Amino acid sequence: MATLGLIGSGSIGGTLARLAVDAGLDVVLSNSRGPDTLTELASRLGARARAGTVEEAAAAGDWVVVTIPFKAYRQVPQDALGGKLVLDTGNYYPQRDGQIAELDAGTVTSSELVQRHLTGSTVVKVFNNIYFEHLRSLARPAGAPDRSALPLAGDDAEAKARTTALLDTLGFDAVDVGALAEGWRTQPGTPVYGTPYQLDPSAPLPADPGHPADAAKIRDAVAAAVRA
Repeated sequence: MATLGLIGSGSIGGTLARLAVDAGLDVVLSNSRGPDTLTELASRLGARARAGTVEEAAAAGDWVVVTIPFKAYRQVPQDALGGKLVLDTGNYYPQRDGQIAELDAGTVTSSELVQRHLTGSTVVKVFNNIYFEHLRSLARPAGAPDRSALPLAGDDAEAKARTTALLDTLGFDAVDVGALAEGWRTQPGTPVYGTPYQLDPSAPLPADPGHPADAAKIRDAVAAAVRA
């Protein structure tokens, strides 16, 4: 049975864990505070989920999701993730992460920095552009007329294919936006960040019930992105 490993088990991580369990995948949850802080979440998810250390989640995962504040990316263990497909959900928020000159200048993307750190891993950027409640509520079976799509970026074709397969399992189509260097097209402030999945983009996000956004809508939003 395939396993999703999670490094970080907050709003996005917990939502992905629920989608994975519901889709028949096994899940290993982890965070920086230790397995004891995740036993309740694992219990709620059921028999397919367990709490572990970061190293255990990395070892078990056929895909390993890193879903932590971007400023902590250098704390992700390199050796434990050697040879692994790493799914990076992170976004750079200067007000939280501090100013990073390369990102401010647009000479590199946040996921490229993650890839530089995880030299033995293959990084794909995904799950970073959607509100966690919409990630949960918009999942649909393959072929559903109201299925939504999520963008992904990566430098390795096989890794992107494996990520596309995971998205399909979890209930989403995929839109390939290109290499990690193109990941800026899905970052905060771009047209594809959040709003395509909102019923009313002018309403407070927590109150928005979500609205399907198919692959064509996501491709159009990605194409409309302009560098600041």
